Amino acid sequence: MSGCVFCGIIANGVPSFTVTDEPDGVAFLDTRPVFKGHVLVVPRSHVETLAALPADALPGYFRLVQRIAVAVQSGLGAGGTFVAMNNTVSQSVPHLHTHVVPRTKGDGLRGFFWPRTRYADDAEATDYAQRISAALA
Repeated sequence: MSGCVFCGIIANGVPSFTVTDEPDGVAFLDTRPVFKGHVLVVPRSHVETLAALPADALPGYFRLVQRIAVAVQSGLGAGGTFVAMNNTVSQSVPHLHTHVVPRTKGDGLRGFFWPRTRYADDAEATDYAQRISAALA
């Protein structure tokens, strides 16, 4: 889809810190993470909402989301993950995406208040992406 930043990432036309690129979707670091290691998982096809994702794509896409959640937790030594998706409202990029956010007890995240942070530099972002990628099962 022309003009879609996530489609640009999928096509390798927009730089990203990719965790994995697979037939069922692409996972990459959020550039404005809630916590470092915050991953976005997107389907390869341009669909804007969960309702628009074809039924036959659901199992593979959510299997990928599940694998990323496990990899974020184990690869970063997180206590758990927060997995979320906006549909239309609060959806900053109109391409379906699932947030996988590393969590630790006492991290300060309350409800849906999502403070944002930044990586110190590209090397730090690359390190986080590689740690998660290496933990993929």
